[in-house]
Formats: sequence, structure tokens, C-alpha cells
Amino acid sequence: MTLLLTRLRRRLLELAVLLGFITTLLFFLLRFAGDPATLIAGENASPEELAELRAHLGMDRSMIVQFLAYAGAVLRLDFGRSLAADLPALGLVAERLGDTMLLAVLAIVLTAAIAVPLGTWLVARPGRGTRPLIAGGVFVAQGIPGYIAGLLFIQLFAVELGWLPSIGREAPFAWVLPTATLAAFLAPKLTRVVAANVAEAMREDYIRTAAALGASDAAILWRHALPNALLGATALLGTQFAFLLAGALTTEVIFAWPGLGRLLVTSVQVLDFPVVQATVFVVAILVFAVNALTDVLVTLLDPRLRGAVS
Repeated sequence: MTLLLTRLRRRLLELAVLLGFITTLLFFLLRFAGDPATLIAGENASPEELAELRAHLGMDRSMIVQFLAYAGAVLRLDFGRSLAADLPALGLVAERLGDTMLLAVLAIVLTAAIAVPLGTWLVARPGRGTRPLIAGGVFVAQGIPGYIAGLLFIQLFAVELGWLPSIGREAPFAWVLPTATLAAFLAPKLTRVVAANVAEAMREDYIRTAAALGASDAAILWRHALPNALLGATALLGTQFAFLLAGALTTEVIFAWPGLGRLLVTSVQVLDFPVVQATVFVVAILVFAVNALTDVLVTLLDPRLRGAVS
């Protein structure tokens, strides 16, 4: 318990430093990206109208004054109002968070459901039958960008066969293609990690002991080797889940999925500074939290790590 509390305190300090760095860097990068007043007022706006709008947005002050006001607001979790929608920026992010969480959970569950048994099976049947062909397919699939799989799924299942919708999230059937697209991108890597970990576990002394005691091949593989192999896979699953929470930008845009990734893309396009800043802030906290929880989980599952403070 003392070790976990020590890690928690250090993680919170790291999070504070990370958020401070991200919010500072993002503030200045966005200000150099363009003038949102021009986009809001339109190309035909007069200089007087632009000046009035900049004063209304607080962008007529010096950069340092703007940053100090922004930093103070962030400490109160106040990111202002969306320049495009005139709604609280943090509220817009909160509305989209549930959709991103839904897609992330579905994708990570499907990824694990494919990769864990497939990776174990590849070790169970070395060099037999279709095993080399499937292993080669997994290796090739790992290098295919996610958006390619998404476009292929849309062409086949939405356009050619007409089985599934390709945009939105109104019905559960609309969840299938974006979930499958993300799983197709993540599962090959996890499959190879599971296979490598299972193969390594099969060479351990406890496996030879179990075999000497008369355990069957299936029991050795699934009951002894796989649980230990999953310790390493858990860390990768946590990383993949954090990646999904960060917003699978391409997938959300392709399938018009109303999540954080799509919100971030559209907000950047219109220079909606408050929404971009709120989105990145929330995503940074989520990714950090998932990685920290994964670290704690792996430590609890693996007794060898409990005495070490990383």
C-alpha cells in the first residue's frame, strides 16, 4: 500500500507538470496558427468589425496578458465558450467523451477477443497446416494503416453488400464498422505480442514441471502459459486503450463518429481555440490516467514488480 501511495503522489506531480507544459505549448501554437476573428467575421468584414470582434474575444491584449488570463481560467477548469457554437467548451467535450469511450471499449474488447486466442493458437500449432500462412497474414496486417481497412470495410459491407451503415452511431449496427476498423489495426500487434509471450512462457521451468506431473498439452498452454503471458499483453492493451481515448482521429472522421477525435479535427479547422484547448486537456488527463492504472494493474498482477519502484 505504501508503494502504491508513493507512486500515486509521484504520478499526480507528473500529471501537473504534463498539463502545465501542454496547456502552455498549445496556447502559443494556436495563437500562431491563425486569427479566428477572420473566420468568424468572414472575408468581407471591415477592419473596424474585426477589431471589435478581437476586443470581444480578448485577443486585442498582449500575448502575455492573454496567457495569464488563460492560465488562471484553466486552473478553475474554465476554458471559455466555443467560438463556433457559443457553448461552454468543456461542456462540448463532455458531450463527446461518452461516444469516444464507447468506441474505445468496443474496439479494445474486440481486439482482445481476436488477439489472445489467435496468438495462443499460433504457438500451439508451430509449422502445422495453415499456421505459417496465418502468421504471415498477421505480420502483413500489422503494417496496414487503419484508414485503409476502414475504407475497404465501407466499400465491401456498406457499398457493395449494403449490410451495414457507414456513418453515424444512432443504431448498434453503425458501431460495427468503426469498431472492426480499429480492431483490425490493433489486433495484429497484440497477436504477435501474445504469441511471443506464450512461446517464452512455454520455455519456463514451471511448464516443464507441469508436464512432468502429467498435465495435458491443452492445460499447460491455456491454464499455465497463457495467464503468465498475459502480463506483458496487459501493458500493451493499456497503451492501446489510451490511444483510443486520445481519439482515433482518422476512424472517427471516416465514419462520422461524434467523438473527441472528430471534435478536435473540426475545431482545429475553424480555429476554435477554447474547444481545442479543452479537448487536449481532457485527453491528456485520460491518457495519463489509463497509463497510470495500467502500471498499477501490472504491478499488482506480477509479484516480481511489487518490490520495485520505477
